[in-house]
Amino acid sequence: MRETDLLKYNNSWYQPGGAIKRVLWYFANVIFFICPLNPSSGIKKIILKMFGAKIGAGVVIKPGVNIKYPWKLSIGENSWIGEKVWIDNLDQVSIGKNCCLSQGAMLLCGNHNYKKEAFDLMIGSIIIEDGVWIGARAMLTPHTHCKTHAVLSVQSVGSGTLESYSIYRGNPALKIKDRVIE
Repeated sequence: MRETDLLKYNNSWYQPGGAIKRVLWYFANVIFFICPLNPSSGIKKIILKMFGAKIGAGVVIKPGVNIKYPWKLSIGENSWIGEKVWIDNLDQVSIGKNCCLSQGAMLLCGNHNYKKEAFDLMIGSIIIEDGVWIGARAMLTPHTHCKTHAVLSVQSVGSGTLESYSIYRGNPALKIKDRVIE
């Protein structure tokens, strides 16, 4: 039986941006996003756009948010990013209009292949369509597509496709009922 050998780990194929860009973003992220002392969404949106993010009007970004690579991020109009949300976007993350990512939610675009000796890096995008609500401390995994107005409830783990106007709960998240908006 073979074993994992992390000395063989090699993700040199993965080039998410130039080294200088990544270092500059690291410090901007720590100072203006992760640090809870900056409550201004306006400053955060300007900085995100400077680093290549596509940000719609009316977006609210709360304190303590952690974003891996803004050049792989788009957020539609009037969406809310809650306190301590972690957008670990090793791949593209697209958030539609009028979405809510509640406190501590995590969007995880990377994972490792546990079947490979070298524990290879695997990445996949996340698409969140208009009107989706990701509950507090919930997680989305790579290759997840949340269709319009889907809901992922508190501390649930969503993967694959979350259907439109459906509410999901659990780990793995399963549909529990339809979402009806009055």
